[in-house]
Amino acid sequence: MGTGKVPIIALAGIGVSFGAVKALSDIELAIMPGECVGVVGHNGAGKSTLVNVINGRLSPTTGDASYDGGDSKADFRNSLRARNAGIRSVFQELSLCPNLTVLENLRIPYRKMPWRNWRGNAALAVRASLDAIFPGNGIDPYRVVGDLSIAERQMVEIAIAFSGRDIDARLVILDEPTSSLDGAIADQLLDYIGRFCAKGGAIIFISHMLGEIFKVASRLVVMKDGRILANDDAENFTRDSLVDAMGHVVPDAADVAAARKHKEFGPEVLRMENGLTARKGEIVGLAGLAGHGQAEALAQCFLERSSDWRATREPAVVFVAGDRGRDGVMPLWSIMRNLSLQTLVEFSRRFLVDCKGEKALAQQWHHKIGIKTDNLESSILSLSGGNQQKVLFSRALASIAPIVVMDDPMRGVDVGTKKEVYRMIRDEAEKGRTFLWYSTETDEILECDRVFVFRDSAIAAELTGDDITEENMLRASFEMQEAAP
Repeated sequence: MGTGKVPIIALAGIGVSFGAVKALSDIELAIMPGECVGVVGHNGAGKSTLVNVINGRLSPTTGDASYDGGDSKADFRNSLRARNAGIRSVFQELSLCPNLTVLENLRIPYRKMPWRNWRGNAALAVRASLDAIFPGNGIDPYRVVGDLSIAERQMVEIAIAFSGRDIDARLVILDEPTSSLDGAIADQLLDYIGRFCAKGGAIIFISHMLGEIFKVASRLVVMKDGRILANDDAENFTRDSLVDAMGHVVPDAADVAAARKHKEFGPEVLRMENGLTARKGEIVGLAGLAGHGQAEALAQCFLERSSDWRATREPAVVFVAGDRGRDGVMPLWSIMRNLSLQTLVEFSRRFLVDCKGEKALAQQWHHKIGIKTDNLESSILSLSGGNQQKVLFSRALASIAPIVVMDDPMRGVDVGTKKEVYRMIRDEAEKGRTFLWYSTETDEILECDRVFVFRDSAIAAELTGDDITEENMLRASFEMQEAAP
């Protein structure tokens, strides 16, 4: 626990219900100054609902929330109490305004910024925060957010959360903060978290990347089905015991390596100008530091093999977006319509949708990949971020396209679902499907049969078999290998 005597936030008997659905039940939790609390659990466990109670966006149905030891009455004023207590949030779904500049996005939560030369002051504030957290970031505060990469947008949102304002940040909630960051940039954030907590700040760190959790957390909270199952010092957990508490089994890397050695592939089905190739039934990984041309290579592969105006019954390629808010989710549509979007043409007749076929397809994938909902007609936005990603993944795998292009598709997905998706990808590959898979997570790239490491928009190395290791990927990411004689 932290060194402060008064908790920044204390929850007592908190429950949250949405109609008949109980999102949280009997939550008891206090966050002290100086501690980093890691919150883990599978998608739909209640993590996002919990943090929305803490930051005042949601009023609990039952129980009380006390800020800085003050009034514990939980009502519509909790958002103001949370703000006055210095509680800030970085959401899994990035909340920046894409049509505004970086400094203008800082201006929105900075309510009492002096009006004189506010643009210059905002630029200085956000630049100072960016440089403190992400040295060498190179992000111009005057750039429009919509022109930034998803990694840069995540860095900006994090920097704004920690920036100096009229009320200093005391508790920052980070929901999957490294999901779009490569390893080096993620390490910068984790180092800053340590410094922030050492100065008396507090962090709630939500992540499915258990290595990061153990690196920064002083205490771990395990959630399942809206309840806290465990709440103890991080040193009292191991990776295995933490995963067991969540109800999942850690994938065995040895099994993946053994399966890779015995795989046979068909003929080459893809060859690009940059040297990227893929064979039938092969899982090809794209690795390297974020922003070095991987996403552009995937986009080129997809656009060259698909029409930008007409759907077809036999698509050559299908795309799984990592930035679901921008490239994947249709926010006004239901879960079922989002899931069936890619396959509507495949089972429609004479311009009419086969509604029975659409519903059967949605129900099949609902159970197959474990989308956490009781009603497929509900809005896609009613799902957690990880469950939205499951819908996008189901949309792609339900298609008959022989090539699946995946742009960091597992962002915000829990470890148990990841294991199931890995199995599904391998099963589809054995049937002859080809996967191009870019990921910022090394564990995912290790699932691939062959890996191309990108650096400065070019392929720095091609790794196969036992050479597919984290060390080799890092080496190629930072230094171009000499061409073989």
